[in-house]
Amino acid sequence: MSLQLSSLILRDITEISELHEVELLQKEVWGVADLEVVPALALIPMIEVGGVLMGAFDRVDEKHRLVGFVFGFPGQENGKLILHSDMLAVRPEYRRHGLGFKLKLAQRERALSKGIETITWTFDPLQARNARLNFGKLGVVSDSYRVNYYGKTTSFLHQTGTDRLWVTWNLDSDRVCKLVEGNYEPSPDRDESITVLSVNEKEEPCAIGEIYPEMDVAIEIPEDINRVTDRDARKTERWRAATRTAFTTFLERGFWVTEFEFVEDTHGRIGRYLLTKAR
Repeated sequence: MSLQLSSLILRDITEISELHEVELLQKEVWGVADLEVVPALALIPMIEVGGVLMGAFDRVDEKHRLVGFVFGFPGQENGKLILHSDMLAVRPEYRRHGLGFKLKLAQRERALSKGIETITWTFDPLQARNARLNFGKLGVVSDSYRVNYYGKTTSFLHQTGTDRLWVTWNLDSDRVCKLVEGNYEPSPDRDESITVLSVNEKEEPCAIGEIYPEMDVAIEIPEDINRVTDRDARKTERWRAATRTAFTTFLERGFWVTEFEFVEDTHGRIGRYLLTKAR
């Protein structure tokens, strides 16, 4: 599908009819039951007290159709005012065109205009494309892994549990500003990291023995965990267990997740996280 993202309109969502479109889009993107949809009646007061709900609209048949949205609500973390970004959704046919990135940048601008310098959110660390957006393009960092964070849900996306990385987006940091401006150069130190979890030729997780490195470490994941799940759901369960162990082990030792990239190895394209020891 050929899209011209420059023709899309990004703006605040305030009309009741548009809030109902947000309800429908949650069901379409995540496949959740009605009980797990954040309703318009809850979104209205959250927006009233500082929540940010922004939508991307495309003109279709003389109407503006909601094709994506981002929503966050204000909160506190360590005594500091933050915005927690609870939802980012894009219709399937509008993905892989950078719309999620544009919505996050719009959210960043709105947060900064409110005097908020930090946005947090969670995501599934097995989803490589989301990891690339979050770490590689937006510049988040993470020092917290949440086991089965949402418990059991009705979404078809949560067949292997709801483990999440809690990420922090420091909106005015030097790294984030350079990434947004396209001037950021990743640290060369990642070439010297120790890989503690790798992808083998069968796309199985392969962990090395117990180590206590002082240098940076790398955690690898498959390029597309959804494709792995379609072929062998039990293999995805093994990936969940292996990554849970790897992340929790090193985050508890004072490491931070700081980078993510796609790389080519002898078995094909894989994703790779870089974890850096806090100094």
